[in-house]
Amino acid sequence: MSEQCQGSLRCDPQDLQQAMSIHTRKITDSCRDKDCIEDLRVYLTRGSQTLLDTAASTRVRCAELLYTYIDVEPVAFDRNHYCIDVTFYYRILADATIGNTRPATLYGLAVFTKRAVLCGEDSRAHIYRSDTRLCGPDGASRSFANRPTAVVEVLDPMVLSSKVREVCECKCQEDVSLQIPEGIRDLFDDALVQSGERRRLFVTLGQFSIVRLERDAQLIVPVLDYSIPTKECCETPGCAEDPCEVFSRIPFPTQQFAPNGCDCGCQDNCSIGGG
Repeated sequence: MSEQCQGSLRCDPQDLQQAMSIHTRKITDSCRDKDCIEDLRVYLTRGSQTLLDTAASTRVRCAELLYTYIDVEPVAFDRNHYCIDVTFYYRILADATIGNTRPATLYGLAVFTKRAVLCGEDSRAHIYRSDTRLCGPDGASRSFANRPTAVVEVLDPMVLSSKVREVCECKCQEDVSLQIPEGIRDLFDDALVQSGERRRLFVTLGQFSIVRLERDAQLIVPVLDYSIPTKECCETPGCAEDPCEVFSRIPFPTQQFAPNGCDCGCQDNCSIGGG
């Protein structure tokens, strides 16, 4: 990049010795969250609910993030800001003890919704892509005009605690208004129970997430060289490297030799068949 452009955010394209125009996504705003989701109801499958109603004790094993639905709507009183409504769908696995038998596996669905307001900048351009489809006889497009794109990065949640409550004791209101997408229902091999049960399972989850808004942008960037891969293709993982060379770069696991007590390792036991 030429001296005239150094220290300046705006330069004339003629001032660049070697430059390339690229199309990318500009992050207009972002935020991060550390949510503690308390007493989140678990909608168990029909067979799991039958086991919970007669179980002597229940222990939640782990939580797995299945899907994240994102909806972006402009803020009415500020055209530069947007509401991002994010709905997380979790698969919850638990072990229920019935008598002296081996614990049986329970599983169900938990749903958490949160909102973030971010600056998406104002754009009057109407963007159309090759995957834009028309809907209705009036030919209205579903490209959502000039709205920015919301991106959510999230880790599988940590199970902090769980509890089982009798429905007649907790006086819980029937949450029949919950709309579960068909794609989420298909991930369970049995119907999910939303009302009429004797007991309900609740979990408290800890979750880390990052939310950001992006807009398409055209930028001019300096070009050093084209990127050409240096690694040769191979059919098996690690076949291009010497095994001993790979092993030499692995740090010595000192902590694994120290007595640190028991670790449940529940995040590694998210399979339904696990015991």
